[in-house]
This record gives sequence, structure tokens and C-alpha cells, in this order.
Amino acid sequence: MAANSVLLGLVEEFVSGQQDSKASETATGVKTGQFTVLELVEALGLSLTSPQAQTRGRGVQLLSTVLQECYASLSETEAEVLVAFYENRLKDHYAITPYVLQGIKALTKCPQFPPGLSVSILKSLFQDVHAQSLMLKERSCVYNILINLMETREEELKGLGADFIAGNIVHQGYELGKFTEELFEVTSCYFPIDFSAPPNDPHGITQEDLILSLRTVLTGTPRFAEYLLPLIIEKVDSDVQSAKLDSLQTLTACTSLYTHKDVAEFLTGLWSSLRREVFQTTSEKVEACSLSALTALTACLSRSVLQSDSEDGLQVFLELVLGDCKHHLCEPDLKLVWPSAKLLQAAASASYRASLKVTAAVVPLLLEQYSTCTQCAQRRTLLEVVLGFVQPAQNSRSADGEESVLSGFQQPLCSVVFSALSESSAGLQVTACRVLTALGQQPGLLLASDAELAADHLTRMVLVEDESQVCSAVMDCACALARLYPDAFASKMIPKLKGEIFSEPMEMEQNYGPGLAPKHSPQATRQRCVAALAVVSSKPSVVQESAPILLEVLSSAHSGSSLFSLEEVVSTCHSLQRIAAQAQDAEETGRFFHDIIIPRLLGLALQAALQGEREGAQRSPLTEEAVLFALVPVMSTACGRLQSQMAALTASRAVSLFLDGDVSFLPENDFPSPLQLLKKQSEAWRQSQLVCLLMACVCSMPRTVEIPQIDRLFEELEELSCTSPHPFSYTSAAKCFAGLVNKRPEGEQLDSVLERTMKRISSELDCASSSFHTQAFTLLLWVAKALLIRYHPLSTVLTDKLFSLLLDSDLADTAAEGFSLLLSDPADVLNRGCHADLRIMYRQRFFTENSAKLFHGFNSADKVRKSGYLKALSHIVNHLPRQVQLAELPALLPLLLEALAFTDRGVQLSTLLCLQPVLMDPPSALNPHVDGLVFQVLELTTSPGMEVRIASLRCMYALARLADHMVLPFRAKVIRALAKALDDKKRLVRKEAVLARSEWFMVGCPGR
Repeated sequence: MAANSVLLGLVEEFVSGQQDSKASETATGVKTGQFTVLELVEALGLSLTSPQAQTRGRGVQLLSTVLQECYASLSETEAEVLVAFYENRLKDHYAITPYVLQGIKALTKCPQFPPGLSVSILKSLFQDVHAQSLMLKERSCVYNILINLMETREEELKGLGADFIAGNIVHQGYELGKFTEELFEVTSCYFPIDFSAPPNDPHGITQEDLILSLRTVLTGTPRFAEYLLPLIIEKVDSDVQSAKLDSLQTLTACTSLYTHKDVAEFLTGLWSSLRREVFQTTSEKVEACSLSALTALTACLSRSVLQSDSEDGLQVFLELVLGDCKHHLCEPDLKLVWPSAKLLQAAASASYRASLKVTAAVVPLLLEQYSTCTQCAQRRTLLEVVLGFVQPAQNSRSADGEESVLSGFQQPLCSVVFSALSESSAGLQVTACRVLTALGQQPGLLLASDAELAADHLTRMVLVEDESQVCSAVMDCACALARLYPDAFASKMIPKLKGEIFSEPMEMEQNYGPGLAPKHSPQATRQRCVAALAVVSSKPSVVQESAPILLEVLSSAHSGSSLFSLEEVVSTCHSLQRIAAQAQDAEETGRFFHDIIIPRLLGLALQAALQGEREGAQRSPLTEEAVLFALVPVMSTACGRLQSQMAALTASRAVSLFLDGDVSFLPENDFPSPLQLLKKQSEAWRQSQLVCLLMACVCSMPRTVEIPQIDRLFEELEELSCTSPHPFSYTSAAKCFAGLVNKRPEGEQLDSVLERTMKRISSELDCASSSFHTQAFTLLLWVAKALLIRYHPLSTVLTDKLFSLLLDSDLADTAAEGFSLLLSDPADVLNRGCHADLRIMYRQRFFTENSAKLFHGFNSADKVRKSGYLKALSHIVNHLPRQVQLAELPALLPLLLEALAFTDRGVQLSTLLCLQPVLMDPPSALNPHVDGLVFQVLELTTSPGMEVRIASLRCMYALARLADHMVLPFRAKVIRALAKALDDKKRLVRKEAVLARSEWFMVGCPGR
């Protein structure tokens, strides 16, 4: 009795007292077993039978609210009783319906839901509820009921048959039957979606989500085709761009499911709409979607199976397309040639059948039109159109055993291309190179004889054409074709290039004939020939022909030939590096480099060094730092790609050469002995600088390759790096030492090497009378980097030493600049290409661990020493990822602004380079500092240093893009001040001044 009285009290307070909180108390009582759901129904008896709809509604609401929390505990009997009750309530007043639907929704989630009741519920819903007239929340409730039942009782629902479909459900596996049109109308009324999400929408529903969901429904069945396609035609003709795009994308989606019979009736209308959108387009997006839709529609028709008594839908449609587009290709002014060509190419790209029909009709017209045109611009346009048909889409490629769609036009196409290559128009030549590349990549379109002729044409253009755009196109074409036809290029191009490289200037007139010799310098021609040798050397057979020629260039330059300048020697080294990097067969090419190229390069460099030591001998260009620096990536790339066995042998040979003077593997080994390449000799810097080649060999090897005599090598490198008076020698030795340290496994051996080296560095740096401070610092810097990038614990000790050097009177500036190297990626060592042990976030870790030290050092340093800290800070920040820069900007900005006020140009430039990318997308932390920033940067636009002026003008340009209310007060003053930069004596400064001042003129203008 006490429980019943409590329940009656709760019901009374909820129904009559309008206290919604009592519903949760009632649900708690049911959960705890204080009373049951059926007892609740009995307690609601008077409320549920009240003549007042509002009272009945409150009673049903209470019951439904309790069920939403307690449906899991219902028994089968209770569920059956409640279902019968709610089905009856659906016939009640419309105001009660929302609460009834909530109760039914809760019941459909009941684990003990009795069999057969799902059909009963659906029949009641279809009979008594008109879902379309309900509010959004109630419609959602109906759909959730259907979803719950379909997930758990689908087999029962299938028994409803047409009645289920009539209940407005589109679901895979159900036949729509006579309700197809009705179901389409229910969903298509929302097409196209023009929904705009309200601000702060908690559901996160976007317009794109709704568009994709509706498109899935509309394209879900081919039965909608007769209704959807006319709707698409209507919407494509709309003036609203979003409606056009949605319609075209929907057409593309639905045609992937439709058959040719579904679309046959609407081909004319669809084609008219698509054609108009391409011919009269005002939007690139609409044009692209129209072409994609045309391709999808053509592909749909291409899937049709031809029968003797049926019409070929693809043929009919392509006749429409060709009839409306083909004649534009023959018009003298070529006014509509591009839209017509795009439509034809889109149709041809759909399938092999479509490509065959379109190509057969169009290509002869284009070739004929090309032969009748006399203007180079028109010929180029026609050739670009031809290119679109020569480059087929994936779907239109011929299958195995099928001929190319262009096989019938192979000879005319080649003739046109070769003719265009001989023209004087640069644009026509560039397009011809692209077409030739496309022909070569299509099976059967470039015969062996044509490939040889192509090689001849490209060789001629390499020799005589100096237009940069043409040269680039020729190189790209030669690179692509040499991969496909290596024999043609090895026999035709390479011998001619070799002859040109080694020909004397006076021979050129004889080679080309009177008046036909290149107008540019022989040096430029040789450089193009050298570059072309590298470009075509992707196959081992070509590499074995081209690389020896480049070695011969280096040998000739070393021998004292005046034919080759230092710049050409460097260019030759770059070509060798490209060959090593791009070779397709890495093993065979690697063996060739291992057996021939690397020993030959080491031998030439050693001969040059020894020759330079002799008194009165001619100086070889191979002793120049620029050449040695260019040789390093050649050997580094080659050694880094060697197989493990050859890599170990190369490392052993290189170490034996530098430690023991072993020259037995060199091709010309008649060198004086003993050789001591790593020994400090005051006059033997030409020998000691060859340590850069040792670095290239041993520091580029994978970490699995064991370096022989490693401990002795460490000692020799340490000695050379700390005592050599030659900057290039001791820097290269330090790099080599660091590269080996980076890959050395952790353990006692590495620890002993580092301990000995640190003692040596400290003793040199701490000794005031030492003359090797710079050498010791260089070794310290490179070893610190080697340890930093691999997260070695000792890296902290070394970086602390670097920070302490910012207070050194002699090394402060050098130490500040060293932080740039510490966080950069060197090209020759300690990078991923050299297989270095490099962790991806070492920069962020370094900044996190050392920023406090940097700030503390700056604050405690005197005014003279502060510039070093500022320069170091700007270098560090410059190398941080942008996200880290933005996160740390509030703390960094005061220091960066102070750095701009220093007179040191290096500090100013480094700070400006740090600020510029931040200013392009400034965070809110910048706002309080805008005033000071504008005036300080503006003052630097008149700096004596050109680089500082350029960097400051770029920052002024970025500042002008801030919000108008922040920079508008400075507009007039900035414009006046920047006028002076317009008359700067340097063109690059004037260029930046024009951009910056123009942007400041736009500050405050509407629509900016």
C-alpha cells in the first residue's frame, strides 16, 4: 500500500502538478523494483481515460519517459501489453501522438520484444500516422522506429511486401513496384540541397553531408532514372551555380549504375545541357563537372551489349557529339576549337570503343587542318588538341592484344611532330616535344626507326636551341623516351653529343655549315650537352656509354685543356650525380660505378692534388673547392645505393687509401709512396682536402656496413680537423668524423672516442694561446649535430658548450651562426640520403630543452654580447616548424623586436626572415606589438644592406595584410616612407618596394 500511494503521488504531481522532475523519480522506482511498469499503467488509469486531451497527453508522456529509461527490464508479456496500448493511442488526439511515438521507439529497443509485434506496429504507423505532416522531432522518431525494427526484425517486415514499401521505405533488397514515382517525389523535393548550417550547430551537419546522403538515395536504383534525369536537365539549366554542380555530380554518380536503356530516352536533352555548359561556361568548376558527367554518360552507353535487333546507343550519342563539335575544328579562326576539343576528349576517354569512334572521326581532320594552317599559333593550338587524344585516359586504353586507337595514324602523326620540331616557333617546338613524349609512351606509335629519328631531332635541338623553355621541353622528352628506347639514344644522340663536347670552337663552322653554327657561346652548348647526357642515362646500357664521356671531360680538364671552364667541370660533376641518382637498375649501375666511376674519380682527384704540389706545375681544376664540393654528392649518391657487398668493399678501399696510401684499386696507380693524405702538412693542403671524398664514401654507407680500422680513422680525422690550417680540409674532416660518430652504435667504444675528442676540443678552446680555436669549434659544432639528431645523451653537454661560447670575445659571432647549421639539413652529410641516424622531432626537442637557457643567457649578458644570443635565437626559430613558432610566439616576440633594433645586419636579417612567414598568417599574440613592429621594420627598408632591405619590404607587405583596423592608422606614413625605396639603386629592392607599397595603398579599401 505504501508503494502504491507513493506511485499515485508521483503520477498526480506529474500530471496535475506539472512537475516534470517526477518522471525521473518514477523511473528510478521502476528500476529499483519499488513498482512495475504495469502498476504504473494502472496508476495512470484515470489520467489515460480523462476526457481532457492535455491530461491524457501528460499521462502518456510520463509512461513514455519511464520506458525510455527502463525498456531493457521489460518482460515479453509487459512489452505485448504496452504495444497494444500504444497502438490504440495512435488513434487518439494528434497532440498525444508525439508521446506515443516516443513510447513505441523505446519498446522497439526492448530485448524481450515479442515476435510478430513489429508487423503490427508498422501497420498501425502506416494507417494512423501521416509522417510527412509531423514536426522534425516526431518524423525522426518514426524513422528511428523503422530503423530499430529493420535492424532486429527484418525478416518479419519482408512479409508485408508492398504494404511495407507503401510505408515510405527505400531499402536495399525491397522492390519498389508501383510506388517508385511516389518514393522519388518524397525524396527529390529536397534536390538540390540549399541547406546552410546554423551557427554553433551541436550536430555538426554540413551541406556536403546532406548532398551526399540525398545523392545516395536518388542514385540508389535505376528505377528512378525516368524521373531523375529530367530533373537533372532542369536543374543544370538553372542560373544557380551550386545547383548546376550538384546536378552534374549527381548525373556522374547515377550513370555509373544505369544501363544504356535507362538513359536512351534523355540523351538529346542531356547532351544539350552539357554542351551548353562547356561552350558558354563562366566557371571552371562547372566546366570540369560537365566534362566528367559526359565521360560518365559515355561510359554508361559503352557498357551496352550490342544485339542484332537493337540500336547502338553509343553510336547514336557519339553522332550527336561529333555533329555538334567536329565542324568547329575546321573553322579558320579556331574560335571554338578548345571547348569542342574538350567535349570530344571527354567522350573519347570513357572507353576503348568511344575512343576508337571519336579518334577515327577527329584525328584526320586535325592533321589536315594542321597542314593547311600557316600560322605557328594556330598550328600549336591544333597540336595541343592532338596531344589530348594521344594521351588516353585509363578507361580508353587498349586491352592486351588490341591495337591502339591511333595505330592507323602512326605515320602522319610522327610526320607532323617531326615537322613541328623543325619549326622556329618556341611554343610549337615545346608542344611538339610533349606530343612526341606521349607517342613514345603508347605501344606501337613510335617505331624503332621513328625513335632514332626522334633522337636525331632532339640532339639537333640540344645543340642549337638556347631558349630556356625549349631546352627544358627537349630534356623532358629525351628523358622519357630514353627510358623506352635506350638503344636509339645510345647510338644516335650520345656520339653526337660527345663530338660536340670535345670539338674546338673553330670546328663548329665546319660541323654546321656556313651561317648555321649556334649563335650562343660554345660553353653554353657544351653545358647543355653534358646535361643531356645525364638526362638520357637511366638505363644501364646508356649509362655505360655516357658516364665515360663525362669522366673524359674531367680528365681533359685535369690535363690542362683550355676547352673546359671551371663552371663546365662543376656541371659535369652534377651530371654524374644525376646519373647515379636516377638509374633504374640500381644494382647494375651501382656495380658500374663501383668498378669504374668511383676509382676513376678518386684517381683523378689524387693526381690533381699531387700535381699541384709540384713546383711550377699547372693547377688542375680538380683541386678547386667548387669541383671537390660537386664531386662529393656524386660519390655519396653512388656509394649510398651500392649493394651491401660492394658497399663494404668500397668503404674498405677508401679507408685503405686514406690511411695506408693503398692505390692498388685505382686505374692509374703510379703514385709516389708513401701517401699520407690525412697527415697535417703545411704545403700539402691539396692532399688533405681530399678527405671530403673519404667523407662522401664512408659517411653515405648504410649503418649495417662495417667501416674497417674505425678507431684509427677517428684518431686521424680528429688530428686533421684540430690542426689543419686549411679551412676546407679541417671542415671536411670534422664532417667525416661527425658522420661516423652518428652511425656508431652506442657503447664503450663510442664513449671513449667522444671522451677523448671532448678533452681535445676543450683543451684547444680553453687555451688562450692556441691558434686552433676555429678548428676546435668546427669539430665541436659538427659532433654536437651528429649527437643531437640521434638523441644521444652527450649532446646536451656539447650544446651547453656552444651556448657558453656566445660569451667568447673571439668566437661569439661564429657560435651564433653555428646554431643555424645545428638545426639545418646539410646536403653532403648527416641527412637521410646518407642513411644518418636522424630523429624526426629533434628541432622541437632542442628548442624545448634549451629555450630557457637562451633567454637566461640573453637577460644576464651585457649589451655587447646580447647580439650573439639574438642571432642564435633567430636562427633557431627559423628552423622550427610553423606550429611550434606560433605556439612560442608570445614569449619570443619581445626578443625578436629587440633584435630588430640591433645594428648587426646579420641579426636584423635573420630576425626578419624569421618574422616574415609568421606575419603572413599572424596569431593574436602579435596584436599588441603591431605599432612597434611597423615602425621598426619600416626603418630597416633604408638599411645599407640590400638583403636586409628586401627582407624588410617583404615584412611590410605581410603587415599590410593584417586587419584594416590594426594597420590603417599607419597607412599614410608607410606609403610616404616606401616611396624612397622605389628609387633604390637595386632592381630587386625596387621590385619588392612596388609590391609592398601597392598593398599598403589597398589598406582600408572596400572588398580587400
